[in-house]
Amino acid sequence: MRAPTDIAPRAGYLAQLLAVSWGALAQLVRSPSHSRRAEAARKLARHSLWLSAVGAALVIVLMVGLDQTEIELMPPRGTPSLWPIRILTDFGKDEYLLIVLGAALVAVAFVAAGLHGTRRSVLLGFGTRLQYIFLSVAVSALVAEILKYLIGRGRPFVGGKANPFNFVPFEGTGAYASLPSGHAVAAFALAFAVSALWPRLRVFMFTYAIVILLTRLVLLAHHPSDVVAGALVGMVGAMTVRYWFAARRLGFAIRADGTIVPLPGAARGRLKRVAHGASAP
Repeated sequence: MRAPTDIAPRAGYLAQLLAVSWGALAQLVRSPSHSRRAEAARKLARHSLWLSAVGAALVIVLMVGLDQTEIELMPPRGTPSLWPIRILTDFGKDEYLLIVLGAALVAVAFVAAGLHGTRRSVLLGFGTRLQYIFLSVAVSALVAEILKYLIGRGRPFVGGKANPFNFVPFEGTGAYASLPSGHAVAAFALAFAVSALWPRLRVFMFTYAIVILLTRLVLLAHHPSDVVAGALVGMVGAMTVRYWFAARRLGFAIRADGTIVPLPGAARGRLKRVAHGASAP
């Protein structure tokens, strides 16, 4: 769906805002149209299967050989000197990330509703990229919550001892929501999504994600295998959402071999391509 720049200039601001908001939703559910989406789907399936197999093997190895040793080396839960770590870890909390990203999307819609022509198209192109990041975190977090409920792994020292095999499936409480780590899911989904759009930020974003992962271990919120599983879920979730966007020509292009690449944005001086491509916040 093209950017709604053809709305009559005299239409009221509310009508413009509704048009922008409707376009933002409509573009996400329209039928996929990219001629190379089948190649991209096959590549996604191969990469997801490979990541899942390697990740599952690593999780099992960590669970058997490292989880108990690692958590016994960490400072006791509630240690006063860990307060900076407790602040830092909140930068990976999915609720906070989604609130910030959601607020940014709303801001884009409100500003774009007052613009016309190329300026609106450029801003809406950025809004589509924000949509991708938001949905990467949201979808990954939803999958993580389902897995937590199904698996029901106890957090470190729940039950009074360092038992990495403390499982109560379908238990549904926070004490038995250790696998996968929700913070690791959100941080790695965010890192992958931002890096997929702006590759130059890759080192910074994955450094951020690893730092969040380490805070969960130091605070005895998770076992090492939990955070590895969370990283896997976050990246596969963001990869899947990227395919959804690319298949609809939103924010990404698909090469002949099925590789998904970001469309150039305004920062690269390609305003016409931005206006012709992804278009809603």
